[in-house]
Amino acid sequence: MDEQRETLQRIVSTLANKNDEIQNFIDILNHTIKNVQVNSSSAISELDEEFDRLYSVLYEMSGTMANTIRQEAAHKIQALQDQLSQCRNALESSEELLELATQSLDIKDPVEFLKAGREIKDRVTVASVFRLSLKPEVSDSMTHLMVDFSMERHMLQAIKFLPVPRAPEIDVAACVVADNCITVSWGMPEEDSRIDHFVLEYRKTNFGGLPRVKDEQHWEVIDNIKATEYTISGLKFDKKYVNVRVKACNKAVAGEYSDPATLETKAFVFSLDSTSSHLNLKVEDTYVEWDPTGGKGQLKIKGKENKSRSGALSPKRTSVGPAARGSRDRFVGESYTVLGDTTIESGQHYWEVKAQKDCKSYSVGVTYRNLGKFDQLGKTSSSWCIHINNWLQTILSAKHSNKTKTLDTPVPDRVGVYCDFDGGQLSFYNANSKELLYTFRTKFTQPLLPGFMTWCGGLTVSTGLQVPSAVSMVQKSENRLSGSTNSLNNIAY
Repeated sequence: MDEQRETLQRIVSTLANKNDEIQNFIDILNHTIKNVQVNSSSAISELDEEFDRLYSVLYEMSGTMANTIRQEAAHKIQALQDQLSQCRNALESSEELLELATQSLDIKDPVEFLKAGREIKDRVTVASVFRLSLKPEVSDSMTHLMVDFSMERHMLQAIKFLPVPRAPEIDVAACVVADNCITVSWGMPEEDSRIDHFVLEYRKTNFGGLPRVKDEQHWEVIDNIKATEYTISGLKFDKKYVNVRVKACNKAVAGEYSDPATLETKAFVFSLDSTSSHLNLKVEDTYVEWDPTGGKGQLKIKGKENKSRSGALSPKRTSVGPAARGSRDRFVGESYTVLGDTTIESGQHYWEVKAQKDCKSYSVGVTYRNLGKFDQLGKTSSSWCIHINNWLQTILSAKHSNKTKTLDTPVPDRVGVYCDFDGGQLSFYNANSKELLYTFRTKFTQPLLPGFMTWCGGLTVSTGLQVPSAVSMVQKSENRLSGSTNSLNNIAY
């Protein structure tokens, strides 16, 4: 019966997952149909605009060239009319001279005849009719302004849609996810010398497989990538996966996106648990700050309960009723503690902590869930931490089971915490230089919670971080050294 129930549950789970995949694919198809409609309308609008611009250019060119022909015609007509006017004037003068010469032939007096003959000869010598060119100054031909658009017509008839680059192909095997960076590699299905650059898009998601259409973040865009590989750095891995896709662009147009690839981004993500933190701590997601005025409202509400106790309530201790409790009791007294809201039960994890410059005292470490509400990190057998005291002088120390070891190393402004649950190691690093500060070696027998204590100051916690490569290298080196003298378990007090 139990075996059949388990089999049926697996079938139900498989069907539910498959139905979810099909529904997501239906959403993708509907989204694609909508995009086809929108993009086709946009393409038609752009086509109309391109032809309108082409018509405008042709119309402008037609006007310019026609104006050139009209100007040339006007120039020729003016030149011919000027020549015609000169000819008419010369002809009129020549006709007068001809009439005078004809009349002179009838003169009988020899003296008068000789006189008239000399006069006519002198006038003929200077007559304009003999200086005229009887050839038109310009021709009537306009062939030099003729056009032949047969080649252009052929070009227009050969107009086609722009050559679109093919979709790139992401090489998932060559993609690398490390140090909160993602290196994406891709290639083209065939050589294309016209490609100018690539566009890479990515987005975070909690779903594996095909990218979801609904309830997803928008795509982040990285443009103008010249190579076929790109590294996205400085990411916070607060989701399980990252979808990536690439498209190629030539000088004119972009091609289709590649098939999206889904890359797993393993990292430890948690927030601070405000439901169990000390009332003198102001907690917001991954930030905690000591607040000396915290809990005063609760003290006033619980005034009768406080009066019933013997003696006055210490200003460093706070009584909390059931209404203020979450899944566990709040920390009280001098345990200014807040825990993470996510347990560590296996694997290797890393997070970082940055303290305010004026923070007087703080601790960073891990603890089992059984840390008492009055307990402080490092003072129980179920908690491990490093403690920084900036009160009178700066002291860095490692604490566990109420034992303290002072560390002779500068205090970093940012602490990295590495926890290898299965390997039984808890290491602290200078987060900037990745220098090892201290390592606890033990066998963790219960789930762990990140733990933080702060007094007169605040802490900012950075989660969603992968184990840095530099830390992994140091840890491998540490593991090769058996019986490390930097282990609290091997130190005599």
